[in-house]
Amino acid sequence: MLTAFARAFKTPDLRKKLLFTLGIVLVYRLGAHVPVPGVNYSNVETCMKQAGSGSGLFGLVNMFSGGALLKITLFALGIMPYITASIILQLLTVVIPRLEALKKEGQSGQAKITQYTRYLTVALAVLQGTGLVATARSGALFSTCTLRNEIIPDPAIFTTITMVICMTAGTGVVMWLGELITDRGIGNGMSILMFISIASGFPAALWQIKVSGKLADGWIEFGSVIAIGLAMIALVVFVEQAQRRIPVQYAKRMIGRRSYGGTSTYIPLKVNQAGVIPVIFASSLLYIPALIAQFSGSKAGWATWLQTHFQRGDGPVYIVTYFLLIVFFAFFYVAISFNPEEVADNMKKYGGFIPGIRAGRPTAEYLSYVLNRITWPGSLYLGLIALVPTVALVLFNANQNFPFGGTSILIIVGVGLETVKQIESQLQQRNYEGFLR
Repeated sequence: MLTAFARAFKTPDLRKKLLFTLGIVLVYRLGAHVPVPGVNYSNVETCMKQAGSGSGLFGLVNMFSGGALLKITLFALGIMPYITASIILQLLTVVIPRLEALKKEGQSGQAKITQYTRYLTVALAVLQGTGLVATARSGALFSTCTLRNEIIPDPAIFTTITMVICMTAGTGVVMWLGELITDRGIGNGMSILMFISIASGFPAALWQIKVSGKLADGWIEFGSVIAIGLAMIALVVFVEQAQRRIPVQYAKRMIGRRSYGGTSTYIPLKVNQAGVIPVIFASSLLYIPALIAQFSGSKAGWATWLQTHFQRGDGPVYIVTYFLLIVFFAFFYVAISFNPEEVADNMKKYGGFIPGIRAGRPTAEYLSYVLNRITWPGSLYLGLIALVPTVALVLFNANQNFPFGGTSILIIVGVGLETVKQIESQLQQRNYEGFLR
């Protein structure tokens, strides 16, 4: 990986793209520290010291915003509205025929879907911004802070509208910065911003583990966490690269005096076909019961039970529910993102077949059978990786966003691998000598 970056800096045009990407990243991190008008920032800092950055119900969103959510800054919403909009559009593509037709139109259709994603991102940013302001004003953002009701001192409606507009505009700027990296930088812009948001919290989280440690002034715990992180990175890289290659052969066809086909290729089915989406779905869904109990203010038995089992996230009910939801969403997302019947029909249309399997329906059934078998270990792997923060919560007294936790490590490794592949492909294009030798 380091060799690829070193070679990229030696190539003039790639060096410009890398430096441009670094400049966009600096602007993005600067915006994550610019307070929104109407917020008493000194009270926010006091509450963050009392409650702990990244803890509570809003830890996942705060992690994706690079710590900007709890600070209520210009980029407080980060890229979460765009991620949510992208997932919603991807799910609706299976349900709405118009979106499915656009997806099959190629680049023009994808541009239209991207435009719909932008509109939905702005709408979600308005909704989430309003919810964040209401949560901060009610004191639920820092429920244990003594100054929780003084974060937004001005209760006027004009202040609320101004804050929502500023955060929505910040989300639009973040979306624009991501597209600039995609167009003029090294590509994969939104994923890189997500990578930066998560990685920015690593130093503080690691140092917090060292400070709170008791063995050898915390260095034993610090070294143990680093060793666990390296082992997890190796495991995630191994599983993310693992795939089942199904061989496909194309029959030779004679058109005039020319022959076409006769080639062999394969269909790569990844063990973790769903990526990090099941973990995000399960985490988001498990926040709902605790939010309902918190905002209801009820002292009934059901509210107490929800707060007891879903507030902190280290109880057996929470762990089992979280694991089962991840497994369910892994199968659900694979089912809607990979259509065996469509793949089988395309293979049959172009004269392709799997050796030993008849074309058409038998091919679709075979692909579905293989996909279900490799999804089981992939979903179990996702569930075990996602439970690492819970183990860290007990062993190291860390917060729920343990630096080498499931969601963060999956995103960082996935984006890192994809970025290195893009840089290597661009290097290969610029250094390809063809038949000159």
